[in-house]
Amino acid sequence: MPWRVAVVLPAREGFSHGAVGAIGLQVAALAGTQDVIVGPPLAGPALLPGHEYHAIQPGLWPPGSRSVRYAAACLRAVAHIAPAVVEVHNRPDTARYIARHRPGQRVLLVLHNDPRGMRGADTPALRRDLLGIMDVACVSGWLRARFLEGLPAACGERVGVSPNGVVLPEHVVPLAQRDPCVLFAGRVVADKGADLFVAACAQLAPVHPGWRFCMIGADRFRSDAPPTPFVTGLLPHARAAGVDMAGYRPHADVLAAMGRAAIVVVPSRWPEPFGMTALEAMAAGAALVASPHGGLPEVVGEGGLLCPPDPASGLARVVGRLMADPDARGSLAARGRGQAARFSVAHARACRSALRAACLHRAPG
Repeated sequence: MPWRVAVVLPAREGFSHGAVGAIGLQVAALAGTQDVIVGPPLAGPALLPGHEYHAIQPGLWPPGSRSVRYAAACLRAVAHIAPAVVEVHNRPDTARYIARHRPGQRVLLVLHNDPRGMRGADTPALRRDLLGIMDVACVSGWLRARFLEGLPAACGERVGVSPNGVVLPEHVVPLAQRDPCVLFAGRVVADKGADLFVAACAQLAPVHPGWRFCMIGADRFRSDAPPTPFVTGLLPHARAAGVDMAGYRPHADVLAAMGRAAIVVVPSRWPEPFGMTALEAMAAGAALVASPHGGLPEVVGEGGLLCPPDPASGLARVVGRLMADPDARGSLAARGRGQAARFSVAHARACRSALRAACLHRAPG
């Protein structure tokens, strides 16, 4: 019988339809029958109906911040579940709390973002301390290098790579039947380059009158995401550029839009730790243009065009060349499908399973 794993979500991560982020989607995609999901109360129907889910309500004890009380509530859930491994996602402080207060418990910290900006892992000393009580899995090699920066080489033995996974559709819409649409999908924030996309579209629209430009997303991965000053300020520029800002849409709708669009653009300013949107676009058969920052080159490989998004004029030139050349789009989309196949859900599950097993069987310390 498989040994049980308690999978601990961040306190603000949703796990229901209409309120779920990238971490929740990956936890759902890779979940096995042995996984027990631990996270905040559900905001609607669960992503995995019938799967065991422990909703966490932080109490008044112990005194301190909400993050400490959330960690304490997770610890109580873990004690009830009694798993072989606790897999904590993206919260070094929660992982440390559980490991310190439950001696002998095997803990695997899965990092989806740069740990050097996280509470409890922002210095080499703190990261080395983590490795004394847990194993660490990073979603990309770039992220692993960030974790290990400043640490002795021997520390690498407890830090592995556990990439995200994507479901590769068996069939995709042929190039000739795809919408003449350039699509942005993701959080509408400056880090993701949403304004750069709009600026590039403003230059492309006058010379490509037969094409549409669309943005799907909001500030948060929620249907009730409030308008932010950034989104409000972007709206008039989007209207002037002819960009349709569709707002938040469920993940299935986003994948469907990628499956129809001719080109998907991922113009992130910040170094993406992995680049799930780029991977999904390649799997959907779209021609991809992506930023060269962070883990994106590792994920995209030869399956997309890497282009610095700033200035937007350079981004517009690269996207414009694809818009004008159907053969180039078709060749790029085919390479993207091949690259996406390297990141299948089956492969991602196998990587995660191997790191869980290594965590379980490794000697303490």
